[in-house]
Amino acid sequence: MAKLFRAVIMGPPGSGKGTISERIAQRFGLARLSSGDFVRENIAAKTDAGVLAKTYIERGLLVPDHVMTRLLLPRLEEMTRHSWLMDGFPRTLAQAKALNSTCDLDLVISLNIPYETLKERLSDRWIHPASGRVYNMGFNPPHVQGRDDISGEPLIQHDDDKPEALVARLRHYKDVAKPIIDLYKSKGILHTFSGTETDRIWPYINSLLSTKIPSTSQTDTQRIPMP
Repeated sequence: MAKLFRAVIMGPPGSGKGTISERIAQRFGLARLSSGDFVRENIAAKTDAGVLAKTYIERGLLVPDHVMTRLLLPRLEEMTRHSWLMDGFPRTLAQAKALNSTCDLDLVISLNIPYETLKERLSDRWIHPASGRVYNMGFNPPHVQGRDDISGEPLIQHDDDKPEALVARLRHYKDVAKPIIDLYKSKGILHTFSGTETDRIWPYINSLLSTKIPSTSQTDTQRIPMP
């Protein structure tokens, strides 16, 4: 069996992690894992960790480290035969250390996007709360204004996507991400990509991964169906 490949993608809100993650999963056959999906699935299934996570989300708080690790690490431990790309975890140094104790990462992608670009993207961003689907009024609008393409349900704009909250939100990301980036840099697995457009960043990421992922792994890994 080909060597498995495990990677993480990091970036501030609005950096395009979701779009790039989808491209990586499709191009290289990796299972795309999203911390947001795991949280929503656990809440819907009313697991102990999901119920606990919901209490924080309903108060507008970040889900704490010990709850996030309870949500994610057991699933990763089950995926011993699959290559994957994780989006949205780890978000803190404590989460990164917990992940390190579970598996060895091969690669970490960090997206470095200028503040003005992030501000423009986020101010145009609308979300379908139930699924986490994201729309951008500038380059990825819904078919019907204000409505999710699949369910037809209303879209919302998060308060922290509004201009007055963006500066604090992006500063918080920078402060929290720095020790994680330093950790992965010290391990020699961090690769940073800078730019203002996903389509211009993508060829460089594609080129890097083409040298890192054994070609056989692109055929023996499949997407993992979510429970």
